Amino acid sequence: MQEETGDMDRPVEPGHFSASEARLDKHIAGLCIVDFPVAVVLPAGGSGERTGLLTPKQFCTFLNRPLISYTIQTFERVPWIQSIVVVVAKESLDLMMDIIHRFHHRKVLVVHGGSTRHRSIFNGVRALSEGEDGTARVKPKVVIIHDAVRPFVEEDFLHKITMAAKEQGAAGAIRPLVSTVIATTLEGYLDHSLERTKYRASEMPQGFIYDVIYQAYQRCSASDFEFGTECLHLALQYCGTNAKLIEGPPTLWKVTYKRDLAAAESIVKETLSQSACVITGGSAQATELANALQRSMGALDMEVDVISDLIGDNAKSLSKEWNFIQVSVNNYWLSEVGEMLSALEVADRALLHPVVIIWVYLNVSNDDSSASEAMGGEPAAMMEIATGAKLGNILLYGIQLHHSKEATLWGRSVERVAQMSCALIRDRSPALTGQLLQA
Repeated sequence: MQEETGDMDRPVEPGHFSASEARLDKHIAGLCIVDFPVAVVLPAGGSGERTGLLTPKQFCTFLNRPLISYTIQTFERVPWIQSIVVVVAKESLDLMMDIIHRFHHRKVLVVHGGSTRHRSIFNGVRALSEGEDGTARVKPKVVIIHDAVRPFVEEDFLHKITMAAKEQGAAGAIRPLVSTVIATTLEGYLDHSLERTKYRASEMPQGFIYDVIYQAYQRCSASDFEFGTECLHLALQYCGTNAKLIEGPPTLWKVTYKRDLAAAESIVKETLSQSACVITGGSAQATELANALQRSMGALDMEVDVISDLIGDNAKSLSKEWNFIQVSVNNYWLSEVGEMLSALEVADRALLHPVVIIWVYLNVSNDDSSASEAMGGEPAAMMEIATGAKLGNILLYGIQLHHSKEATLWGRSVERVAQMSCALIRDRSPALTGQLLQA
């Protein structure tokens, strides 16, 4: 069974991808140019037994999204990739279709997998040229095969694999061996060891001229389908195509164990936490605080922009930023935060990643009750709004700051707000939403 989702030729919309957009600027500038059709096959039919979880690892969720959605996004953001085939077990088809629709993935074709890895990959490769009813499709020049549980491959490396595959017929990623490989006897003793410097670990992605990998699968044996795992070997054995091997970056690692999911979440959080936007509302006192936060947070390795509002050209921040700090010095915080929440919802900004909003209340009076008054006189107001925002994948936090005319005390207070803001942005903890923290 094959399920198509969306228009495969629909352009990638700006603003739907992670803060790694900063790293992608060089690709947008045209350094990675491919002038022939390229498609991707993602085998995603594994059971994920080594994670020790009931859910297959490709469907395990962190930051409110399943792992496979991150991998699909990696390929969707590459403009020269025309289509993505995701191969899943029959029992996972409905789940996969729900993921695609929920996160607005495009260019995607879903097909049923086989009983083994090679059978699943062949189903995906075949679907690129043959419809379910046998009708012909326009096949790609190059097909990239990649694991659904390797979400962090970069476009520049995909470009290297693609171009090498076009020139050589096949290409694959390799990495140095971390441990020495040994052979054992049947009795469990050392037989011999391999010289580690002569060997490499075969990794993903791998690229092939479409006809090479298609013919290799047509010609391979039942034993290959049943027990084989290496696509490059099939291309060599059955088509005489010797793959170009390219050493890949450390980011090619595969989510295999439960701890790897935590590592993947940490990487995504770090990527989302490179920058923030401080909104002042035009107040002179708020602008003074915002400029001080810009300097302090910059010293903590976070780039900060300061704007007065989200109107006009400033609205572009909604399409490129994941973290916002709203500074308030008046009694209108409800409307200020409400306007930002509405703007984020209209922009659909929190679809793929949780967005952080930190409301900083600058208390310029000596009355400790002023913060409560600024919150509309209702202690539960902050929590109520944050609870609703969290349903939309927006994390709302609050920080109260007392203004001091004494420069040293004021500087320390600003430093604490900067440190707390950076920690909230980097941790992205749902447990702290709705809290009004004291700086």
